[in-house]
This record gives sequence, structure tokens and C-alpha cells, in this order.
Amino acid sequence: MKIGFVVNDIATERAGYTTTRLALTAVQLGHEVGIIGLGDFNYLPDGSLGALVHAGKAKSYRSHERYLEDVQKDEGTQTTLSDFDVVMLRSDPASDAERPWAATAGIAFGQLIAASGVLVVNDPETLATAVSKAYFQHFPEAVRPKTLISRDEQQISEFVKELGGKAVLKPLQGSGGSGVFLVNEEESANLNQIIEAISRDGYVVTQEYLPAAAAGDTRLFVMNGEPLKVDGKYAAFRRVNESADMRSNVSAGGTIQEAEITDEMLQMVDVIRPKLVSDGMFLVGLDIVGDKLMEINVFTPGGLGSSQNIYDVDFTPAIIKDLERKVRMRSHYPRGLANKALAAM
Repeated sequence: MKIGFVVNDIATERAGYTTTRLALTAVQLGHEVGIIGLGDFNYLPDGSLGALVHAGKAKSYRSHERYLEDVQKDEGTQTTLSDFDVVMLRSDPASDAERPWAATAGIAFGQLIAASGVLVVNDPETLATAVSKAYFQHFPEAVRPKTLISRDEQQISEFVKELGGKAVLKPLQGSGGSGVFLVNEEESANLNQIIEAISRDGYVVTQEYLPAAAAGDTRLFVMNGEPLKVDGKYAAFRRVNESADMRSNVSAGGTIQEAEITDEMLQMVDVIRPKLVSDGMFLVGLDIVGDKLMEINVFTPGGLGSSQNIYDVDFTPAIIKDLERKVRMRSHYPRGLANKALAAM
């Protein structure tokens, strides 16, 4: 199998990233692997798609660090993208604020690649709508916190009052806990300033505060609409921030602990499974607080290394082997299967 991984920028990748782990596992399983940065694509006059593809040259590697070092040293080879069996989109639009052109480049080229007959995961048509947090509102209301999306200060203020004066405010675009505010009685005097600061760059998402958030949140990986489980262990971890910062994102100072996957969490996955599968969401990361779903990471769900460190289980082979299964499945349908259907099948 020939598999490509699309990242924001090869130079800024790190050995511990989930993408690096997936790529090295694919190499170790005998596949041909290439890494593509968002600035490496090209659409040629004859209608074909290409990219400058970077790869490690060794047949085997002892560490993720050594593998990534080789990939980053490689000057790249111009490759026709229709030669790939699978392309996995692992770029994060929210991480390219300084390169506005890059935010949607992965999605745009992903759509073209899928149209050429290559399996692209997660499905780029759905990713185009998921750039905005408004995508989250398409999931069943029963699993979501009460939410208002608006730029109207009065409307937001009234909604915060309805929630008892305590709410979470964040930008509609963004990730990693950036620009997230907890409004309570102490912050109420600054509510208008907070709204103004967030709305300067777009819409404001106002959500009910869940008391269980004080104990952290749980990241649970879901593949093909099912919790990812290997050797009896779930690919999951709990993030806790012991500081005064309400965000439990690791990028915001959170620490990693073993997660308890409850029946309520598994029921939540049951509820959202039909939507994930119908949208072609192959691999996602669910961020769960109590019995509510706080966010669905469909672009670059990370933390498989953290899960491996906690449970001493490598979850990446299961992911690569499932992609192998999809490629085999497609070979039985000469007229083709829709990318969205195959992606999470």
C-alpha cells in the first residue's frame, strides 16, 4: 500500500506527534510512506495532481526521532498523487493563522485527490464544513452542552444570565484552548470586553459550564464510529489541569492520566456513530466532560502516544491495518465506492 500523510509543515512536525507515529508504523508494516506539506501540492495543466513528497530512505528505524529526522532531511520527490492508495489528511486549519492560504489547502487538494480515485481520510467534503465549530451543532442535542453562537453582545449576555451567570466563551474558529474564557461572578464585569475581544475575529460560541470540567476531560479515539480498542484497552486518556486555568488541553498546561471509559461515554458514541459514519469520519478524537461531548477533533486528533505510555499498548497498527482493509475492499468494486462511504466503512 502506498500511503501519504498531509501535515501543515514538515519542518514543524515532532517525533511524538500522532502523525509521525502512524507514518512510522506504516513503514514498519512494509508500506511505502510519504509526507506532504500544505505547500507541496501542484495541479498540473493536464489535470493531474502532484506533490513534493518527502520520505525516509531507510528500511527500518529504531525510533520516531530518527525516522522524522530522515524525512525532514529529504528534499522530496515530485510524485503523481493518483499513485497513492490512501492519503490521510492530518493538517490543522487552526494552526496556520500566519499562512491564510494554507488553512483550506489540505481540504481543497484532498477533494481533488479523492475525485481521482484515491481514498482520502477523513473525508474532505465533510472536513470543509467542519472547519467551523458550527459543525458540532449537527450532532444530537442530547450529547451537547447548551450553546449559543452569536456576535450580539446583548444576546450573549442574556444567555449567560439564563445559564446562571457561569458560561464558557470561545471563538467559533480555533483549537488547542486558544481564546477560551470562563465567565463567572468575578468575570461578569468584564463580560462585554470578553465578547468584544472574541467577536473581533468572528462569531462567539457561548456554552453552559459543566461542573465536571473541574475534574478534567477525557479524550477518546473513535475509528469507523467505534471506540478504538486494542488488547482490551481503549485509546483514551484523561486531561487534568491542576492550575487555576479552566482549560485541560495539554497545550494549555494539562497533564495526562489514565481514563475511565464509562457506560455513559460508550452510549454517547452510540448516539453519534451514525453521523460520524455517514460523514466519512474515519478517525476522530472525542473530548468528553461528564456525560457531555465538548468537542470533536476531526482534523488532527492527537495523543495516541499518551495512550500508549499509559497502557503500554501501541494503537497505531490497528489504524494502518484498517486502511489496508479499506484498500482491499475497494479493489472488489471496479466501478468504485464513494469516498465518504468507504472512509468510515
